[in-house]
Amino acid sequence: QVQLVESGGGLVQAGGSLRLSCAASLSIFSINAMNWYRQAPGKQRELVASVTNGGTTNYADSVKGRFTISRDNAKNTVYLQMNSLKPEDTAVYYCNFYYGYDYWGPGTQVTVSS
Repeated sequence: QVQLVESGGGLVQAGGSLRLSCAASLSIFSINAMNWYRQAPGKQRELVASVTNGGTTNYADSVKGRFTISRDNAKNTVYLQMNSLKPEDTAVYYCNFYYGYDYWGPGTQVTVSS
């Protein structure tokens, strides 16, 4: 059974930083795109960032210049470095990939206080 486990969330003041990690229970070497999504209360889940095996990255406009996604295939782990955090970044952050099926982690809460 494939599992994704996010970690690194927490409470931080505006302007602070957090680094999220997503550990997969399978090799991500063959998985092209690894993604981070987030869902704030009362809002739809949105794509925050993605990274391909070739290193191509994409970001939501709202996080460009502040967040950095990366992957370590040897560790089967994806990271999301979040800097200059804002209260509007408060959400549950989910790791995701599609490999014949849409796989999701349980999420990690990020709360940014003003």
